[in-house]
Amino acid sequence: MTVAVAVVSWNTRELLRGCLESLEADAEAGLAEVWVVDNASSDGSADMVRSDFGWAHLLTLDENVGFGPAVNRVAARSDAAWIAPANADVAVEPGALRALVQAGERDPGAGAVAPRLVLPDGSTQHSVYRFPTVPFTAAFNAGLYRVSRRVREAMLLEGMWDPSRARTVDWSIAALLVVRRAAWDAAGGFDEAQWMYAEDLDLGWRLARAGWHTRYEPSARVRHHASASTRQAWGDDRTARWQRATYEWMLRRRGVTRTRAAAALNVGGALARAALFPRARRANLGWARLHRMGLVLRG
Repeated sequence: MTVAVAVVSWNTRELLRGCLESLEADAEAGLAEVWVVDNASSDGSADMVRSDFGWAHLLTLDENVGFGPAVNRVAARSDAAWIAPANADVAVEPGALRALVQAGERDPGAGAVAPRLVLPDGSTQHSVYRFPTVPFTAAFNAGLYRVSRRVREAMLLEGMWDPSRARTVDWSIAALLVVRRAAWDAAGGFDEAQWMYAEDLDLGWRLARAGWHTRYEPSARVRHHASASTRQAWGDDRTARWQRATYEWMLRRRGVTRTRAAAALNVGGALARAALFPRARRANLGWARLHRMGLVLRG
């Protein structure tokens, strides 16, 4: 069961080196078919791959096409049973890739399997989510997660879930993800209209629409230097860009009525929390301003 690992690179040469070093054993064992798609880096990343990692397939692009389109180029060139989108800022711990594939084999309805992402400080990154539907958004802003631990676990909110428990989730961030070829084909891969941010949300949504689900497998550990490329590109503006991309996705996939309703709930909830919790007033007012964009975006 070969995995085509599509590592998307943009100006993170030394992190890319660590990523490829972590994949070399799986490549030698025949489990991983490793590809690097270099999105027009200017830091010598492509030259480093050529000189130090001749066993990896390298695609060099003349422009930054984004994450999803880069992965699609690999999927079109490989007939591997699994497609694994990957950031260049991840390092796969020994056995992780095999654990992901085995979890998928045990769960034939899993279109994608997500690992446990471990940040540089050793903590687990929050990486799995529920879809941002209007009912979910209403439940969150009504504070239903306060009802019980079971409700908090089900909602998959940051800091309120058990990252050590395997489970079915709605979607996972694609810092690294393995996607079954049949599910990938059914969903149509990444939507190239989603250039940066929310492309993993969109993939999870379309997998679900095609009858597949996403599985979280914590025994597969992947180290992640989160936001290495996006921090270079956008700095502190990356949260606003992520939020905008999510609302643009909602507008495109769910329509204007649901998008406005979700945004109104988020703005109202943030303003209410700002009034109720003075110590968090500034942060909640900031979130209210960010969510306002969902009220004004046009399709």
